[in-house]
This record gives sequence, C-alpha cells and structure tokens, in this order.
Amino acid sequence: MELVISLIKLTEKEFKQIADYVKANYGIQLKEEKMALVTGRLHGLVTQHDFKSFSEYFDYVVNDKTGEAAITFINKITTNHTYFMREPEHFYYLRDKVLPHLMNEIPNRDLRIWSAGCSSGEEPYTLAMLIDEYLGAEKKNWDAKILATDISLKALDEAKKGIYSNKDIAPLPAHWKLNYFTKIDSETSAVGDSIKNEVVFRRFNLMNQTFSFKKKFHVIFCRNVMIYFNNETKHELVSKFYGLTEQGGYLFIGHAESLNRELTKFKFIMPAVYRKE
Repeated sequence: MELVISLIKLTEKEFKQIADYVKANYGIQLKEEKMALVTGRLHGLVTQHDFKSFSEYFDYVVNDKTGEAAITFINKITTNHTYFMREPEHFYYLRDKVLPHLMNEIPNRDLRIWSAGCSSGEEPYTLAMLIDEYLGAEKKNWDAKILATDISLKALDEAKKGIYSNKDIAPLPAHWKLNYFTKIDSETSAVGDSIKNEVVFRRFNLMNQTFSFKKKFHVIFCRNVMIYFNNETKHELVSKFYGLTEQGGYLFIGHAESLNRELTKFKFIMPAVYRKE
C-alpha cells in the first residue's frame, strides 16, 4: 500500500500575513523568495495540530494566550547559524585594542559585554575564553561575565549545554581546547564550568520597545542579526544600542552589515567596528 502525504500549500496571502507578523514582532524581513523555506519549516506544525491551512495555524499562534505557540513559531522561522571564531578579526581587535584600552578606563573592574543574537553559544563562549586568557591571574579581581541573549529558546537550550562536536571547536587555539573543554568522547567536547559560569544566557527580543538593563555595556556584539532587518528597524535598534553603550564603548556588527554613517552617532573605526565617542 502506497502512503500518500498531502502537502498543505502556503498561499501568497497567508505568506504576507505571516511576513507582516514576523516583521512587526521580531524585526525580521521575509521576502517572497522565502515562501518555500517558510512552508518547509512550518508545515510540520500545521499538520501536527491537524490544521487545514496555514491561516488556521496562524490564528492559533496569535490567539494563544500562553505565548508558547508564538515561541515555537519563531524558533522554527529563525535561522541560527554560527560557529567558533566566526569573523576572527573582531576577536583579535578586541584582544589587541579594545581590552587594553578598557582595562585603564574601568575603575571598578566591572567589564560588561553583551552578545546579542548569541544563537547556540559559540560567540559568547569565545569571548569568555578570550577574556579569561587576557586577564590571566587578574581575572579573580574582575567581574567580567557576558550577557548572551537570543530570541530562540531552542538555540539557548543548546548554548546552555555547551556541548559541541570536536569538528566545531577545531578552529580554536590548541591551548583553549586543552584548558577550556572537557572531552566527552571521540566526537564531542563540553565547555568547562570555568567558562560556562562566565556566560549568562537570557531570552530577549531585540524588537522590545524598551531595553530595561540596569547598566550600560562596554562592548556589544550584534553580528549577522541585522542583515534580516530593513533600514528603519536597523536604525532604531542601533539607536538603542548607542544609548546602552558606555562612553568609549564599542559595537561590533557582521562584515555583511554596515551602518549609515550619516544617521548613526557611532563613529566608524574599521569595517564592522564602531565606537561611542
């Protein structure tokens, strides 16, 4: 007997409804060429709940008072692709230029760094290892925890586990792999507690109207996140970042991204690196 699986089609009207909702609530711009991708990622949820159309599923998402349906929805929509030492120039610049400057400028030894859109944790863990090595014996005298946020609970769960394939951690310096990871088996390794304890993971939507952080940050990493935003949304977010950055602090964005220098208050330092002066 042949098993026939019927594919529920996503209409253009339904796609526009979903795209408008995603843009309004999460700032992500879904263009028409993403219709097939959206269909593939959401189809399982539509059939799982026995909905007859994407419209029925969408109504379920927006009317779910618990918010759980919306979380599951955005977890499916968002792409969480990252890896260790991505765009390594940023980490070298942080080590060689930013940290030496900040060490002399922070009187209370309270270094505040935010990894916004941290995905599965590679970026904040890399930052934690870099800072641990840089501070060395002085580390015990510093509060240098890193705030790592993402909108995807699935990505955050993976990040908190801190377990990666040995292939994933291959780009890291050999002494980092030796000092900061515990080998689980021939295929995987885990981030050690000394580094894991330096990263605080939180779910956070960059489209929130207000960013209610108690203190400003010396460094903000928000790389390859704004590539999905339109210019207006990006400008509003960067303005919020500026307000949350300490004087003399830095903003790192992805190399595929850029800021409008006529609109932003941040000063261009080098490709994808900006400073508040």
